[in-house]
Amino acid sequence: MRYRKLGNTGLRVSEIGFGTIPILSGRVPVLPKFYSPDTETAVAIMKRAFDYGCNFYDTAILEEYGDAELKLGEFAKTIDRSKIIISDKARFYGGAEIYREVLRSAEHLGTKPDIYFVHQVDEDNADEVFGKGGALDALYDLKREGKIGFTGIASHYYDVLYRGALDHRVDVLQGSGNVIERGMLERIREEEAFRDKGLILNKVYAAGLLIGPFTPQELIGGILEYPFSCALLGIGTFEQCDVAFAKEHELRHFSFEEALSRLGNSFTPIACDRCERCACPYGHELHTTFRQFNYFHLGKEFWAIGKLKLDAEQTYAHCQSCTEQVCMQDCPNHLNVPEEIGRVHSLIEGFGNSYKIE
Repeated sequence: MRYRKLGNTGLRVSEIGFGTIPILSGRVPVLPKFYSPDTETAVAIMKRAFDYGCNFYDTAILEEYGDAELKLGEFAKTIDRSKIIISDKARFYGGAEIYREVLRSAEHLGTKPDIYFVHQVDEDNADEVFGKGGALDALYDLKREGKIGFTGIASHYYDVLYRGALDHRVDVLQGSGNVIERGMLERIREEEAFRDKGLILNKVYAAGLLIGPFTPQELIGGILEYPFSCALLGIGTFEQCDVAFAKEHELRHFSFEEALSRLGNSFTPIACDRCERCACPYGHELHTTFRQFNYFHLGKEFWAIGKLKLDAEQTYAHCQSCTEQVCMQDCPNHLNVPEEIGRVHSLIEGFGNSYKIE
C-alpha cells in the first residue's frame, strides 16, 4: 500500500480508502447497490482492508449511510485506534445542527472523528455553510475544542471546493472524479490554491456503473496521476476488498477520447468530463444533465430518468430559445450543447409519467 500526504494536517493516508456505503443494512433510497452484511461480517471486511494497509475509513450519519457508522465504530474497537483515520459527515448547514451531529457521530462511533465534513455543499447552501455561525464555523470550534481532528467540506462542485481551498478554516476537501468525469480533477491539478488542502476523491467507480466498460484495476490506475490524497472505493464484500487492497495498482493513463470509446461500445455517450465550465444564463446544471444521460445508458435507468425529468423540459425550452450560448465558450470538448440537450429530451419523451422520483 502506498501512502500520500493529507494536505497540511500532518497525516499520511493510504492511497486507497474504504468507503462504507456498501456495508450498510436497511433501506436508504438515494444510495446505489449495497450488500447488507451483518455487523460481524462488515467488521471482518474492514479488518481485511486494514491488514492490507488501508488506514482511511469514510462514513456518514445514520440518515445518510444507514448503520455503516455504527459498524465502523465496532471495527474501530477491534484494532489500535491510532492506526486508522476516520472521516464522517452530515448534510446540515447551520452551526447548531452540525455541532449536534458531530457529538452524535462520536457517540455512534465510540471515538472522536478524525475529520468531519459538511456534506453535499452546493451553491444553494454554501453561503450558509461558510458564513458567520454556519456549519464551517461550528466545525472550526469543534476542532479547537478537541472534539474532531480536522474540518472538511464535501461537494460535487468545483466552485465550492475552490472556495474551501481559499478558506483557512478548511483542512480537507472531498470531491468526485473518475476516468470519465475528470474535468474537476484537471482544474484542481492546475490550481495552486488546492496544494495545502487534503483531497479525498470519491465516485472512482461512478457507484459501480463504470465496472464493465472498465476493470476495477483500470479505474483505479486511471486516476492515480491526479493530486488527491486518498481515493475512496465503496467496499461491500471480501472480494471487492481484495481487488482494492491486495496489491499496489499501476498508473494507467487514458486519454478522454479513449475512455469515451469504452462507453461507445454500447451507446454514444455525451462527451462531457464535468469540468463545470458550462455556465448557463438560466442556471441549469448542464453537466449534471449530461451525466445522468450517460448514467441511464450505463444501467442506472430509474434514477437517471427520474432526475432528468425534474428539469429536462425547462432546460430544453431555454436551450432552444437561448441566443447567448455562453455555455459553449469554455467547453474543452467543444460540445454542441443545444444538440446534446436535444438528445436528452428525445430520451425522456417516451417515458411519460413513469420513473418518478418521490
